[in-house]
Amino acid sequence: MIGTGAMCDPYIGLEDELQHTRKCIEIVEKYGFGLAIQTKSDGILRDLDLLKSINSKAKCVVQMTLTTYDEGLCRIVEPRVSTTKERFAVLKTMRDEGIPTVVWLCPLLPFINDTEDNLRGAMDYCIEAKVYGVIMFSVGLTLRDGNREYFYQKLDEHFPGLSKKYHQKYGNSYEIKSDNNSRLMRLFHDTCAKNGIVHDNNAIFRYMYTFPNKDARLF
Repeated sequence: MIGTGAMCDPYIGLEDELQHTRKCIEIVEKYGFGLAIQTKSDGILRDLDLLKSINSKAKCVVQMTLTTYDEGLCRIVEPRVSTTKERFAVLKTMRDEGIPTVVWLCPLLPFINDTEDNLRGAMDYCIEAKVYGVIMFSVGLTLRDGNREYFYQKLDEHFPGLSKKYHQKYGNSYEIKSDNNSRLMRLFHDTCAKNGIVHDNNAIFRYMYTFPNKDARLF
C-alpha cells in the first residue's frame, strides 16, 4: 500500500496543469500496488479510472476530510478547497464504484463548529455514503508556532473577538480541546457503532496499510 495526502493535498490547484498526482497514480496502477489517498478536493474524480483499476487489482482507499456541515461556514473555515457537499458527492461516487472510503472528521474548532448539529450533519453524510471508517481523535485542534499566529489572524478577520477568547482560555497551548469534547465523542462513537462504521483509529490505519492477497481481499 502506498499512502499520500497526509502533509499536502494531492489535488492543489496546480495539479490541473502539472498532473504530477495522476502520473504517480499511473505508476501505482502499472506496478500493481495498492493506494490510500487523502484529499479535500473533488479533483480526485479526474483520476477515477485509475482508482477503479487499482481497486480491481489490489486495493484503493479514498480518504476525505470533513469538518463543517454548514456550507457557508465551510467556505470561511476552508476557503480554497471543495465544499463539504462537493466532498460528500465524491464519497457517494466512490461508494457507487465500490471503492472504500475513510473520513477524517477533524478539526472541529471550539466556539465555531464544535456543535452537535455539525457533528450529526457530517455523520449523516458518512452514513449515506457508506464509508468504511471515520477517524476522529478528539474535538479540537492543534496549534504549532507560526500556525497559531495565522489562525488567530483569521479569527480576527472572520470572527471578531474570538481570538481574545482563545488566548484567555488556551494561551499558547499546542493542544486546543473543546469543552464539548466528551459529549461529542460519545455521540460520535455511538453513531458509528449503530451504523456499522469502523471508529477505532488504529483499526482504520491497519486497514489502510494492509495490502490484500489473492485469497483474502480485505474489502
